[in-house]
Order: sequence, then C-alpha cells, then structure tokens
Amino acid sequence: MSGKSELVAGWIAKADSDLMAGQLLSKSGPYDIVCFHAQQAIEKLLKALLAFYDQPPPRTHDLEELQRLVLATYESKELADLDLFEASDYAVMARYDLQFWPDEETAAGALSLAAHVKRITLALLATKNPDNSPDNSEE
Repeated sequence: MSGKSELVAGWIAKADSDLMAGQLLSKSGPYDIVCFHAQQAIEKLLKALLAFYDQPPPRTHDLEELQRLVLATYESKELADLDLFEASDYAVMARYDLQFWPDEETAAGALSLAAHVKRITLALLATKNPDNSPDNSEE
C-alpha cells in the first residue's frame, strides 16, 4: 500500500473481516472467539484513525491506549465517551485465559461495541475528508 487513504482503507477492511467473523460465530459460538474478533475489529478501527491522522499505530492490543492516542490528535466526544476497558482484555483472554468462557450476551455486547466504534470511525473519517471517505458498507 502506498498512500494514506489505502492504508486507512486496509485497516478498515481488516476490521470488517474481524466483524464478519465475529458475526458468523455469534450464531453458535465459541463466544470467546467472538469477543476476540470484536476486540480486533475495534483495535484496527482505532489504528485506521491513527493512520488517517498521520500517527504511526503502535504495536499494542490496548484499546484504551489507542483511544488516548486518537483523542490526543483529534477531539471526539463520542469516541471519548466509549468505555473500552473490558473489550481491551479480550485479545489476550480469549487466547490465554483458560477460565474465559463468555456467554452469548457478552459476545453480543462486544460485537455491538465494535459496530458502534465502526460507525464513529466512519463518521469521523467522512467529516474530516468527505470527498475521499473509505468504504461505508454496512456492518
């Protein structure tokens, strides 16, 4: 990928892939992996915003850190109001916590949060650059 818009679109495409995987798995589980994909989608959406604002995305799964980095560059009340604490842990818990077996409701909440972050991300990108916004496909 060469340009900023391609980089941003790439992060969003990867986030969409995680959202789709999570939605498919949400029908029957395993719900820990649904939570994992929701976390990954949020992480990639926040990294898309960092790339858009010419900030190099750090190698981290910490959603709160990514949120702080985005907000240090661009003020967004909607993004600032998000509580990403629980979802941040899903990246590691789903893979390594042998006691992490969330229920269907928890998984649905994680996917809902990821879809909300996607809506916020696309709105921010469109507001800042309405003529060159990334794909606004439905979740």
